[in-house]
Amino acid sequence: MIEEAVPDMRGVSDRRPADRTVAVWDLPLRLWHWTLATCVLVAWFTPTVQDRIHRIVGYSVIGLLVFRLIWGGLGSRYSRFRMTGVRLRAAPGYLWNLRRGMTGRYIGLNPAGTLMLVALMLALAVSAITGALSVTVTFFGVWWIEDTHAVASDAVMILIVLHVAGVVLMSVLQRENLIRAMITGRKRIRAPFRD
Repeated sequence: MIEEAVPDMRGVSDRRPADRTVAVWDLPLRLWHWTLATCVLVAWFTPTVQDRIHRIVGYSVIGLLVFRLIWGGLGSRYSRFRMTGVRLRAAPGYLWNLRRGMTGRYIGLNPAGTLMLVALMLALAVSAITGALSVTVTFFGVWWIEDTHAVASDAVMILIVLHVAGVVLMSVLQRENLIRAMITGRKRIRAPFRD
């Protein structure tokens, strides 16, 4: 559904039209994003070298995922998961059109971003949970737990590389600094937008 500019003008800055922005990602979501990124990066470089730190950030990832699930229901408009199903169904067509540079404008996550969010959260959940299980008495040394943890952790890193590449690609195609938007929480208004 294409909307004129922004269906709800609350949070829109009053700068001149070329510089108008809208609040998209709230502070809790942005803090979650960058904290999660830091924890994953630390976890990637600490196994078998700094096991205690590795475990702490692994448990932190579990806590962050639980927070995100809660915030997906209680957070601000673009933090909620209300459009996830619609965007996931639209993802194949969106990715197909992307090869021709057809991106559309979305205020929140586009269908590819939604697909990445779901894939990363699932991979992170499997990685963190199997990591936590692998240090318990019951599952310590169990081959399939360790193998699943290793594969899921590798999948997380591959997805992160794809995520960063996708952000850079969309920033270039749409001439908008999406990394800055995830820091400030604001995106420029340019019609036509999709919610």
